[in-house]
Amino acid sequence: KVRVRFAPSPTGGLHLGGVRTVLFNYLFAKKHHGDFVLRIEDTDQTRYVEGAEQYIMDCLAWCGLQPDESPLKGGPFGPYRQSERKPMYRQYAEQLVAAGFAYYAFD
Repeated sequence: KVRVRFAPSPTGGLHLGGVRTVLFNYLFAKKHHGDFVLRIEDTDQTRYVEGAEQYIMDCLAWCGLQPDESPLKGGPFGPYRQSERKPMYRQYAEQLVAAGFAYYAFD
């Protein structure tokens, strides 16, 4: 099944280039009976703008581009905010280190 994702950063408003990307992803997913997923890329907390995430979702709704899965709607592959996925990523990163395929770098 086709799954496409749009992962904006909540560091400001949704710009026209982002809307274009969403439109292409959304139309591709719908043409192939797939899912359009919104996952917020909020890992850069130093640039986070209060209200930007809601503004992005409001813009998508205004354009008629409703995600099949999102932070508001949920879904089987959540969570839908990158910062909430850190424990899962840590688990796999530690497995890679333990297996000798990765290492800690502090530079």
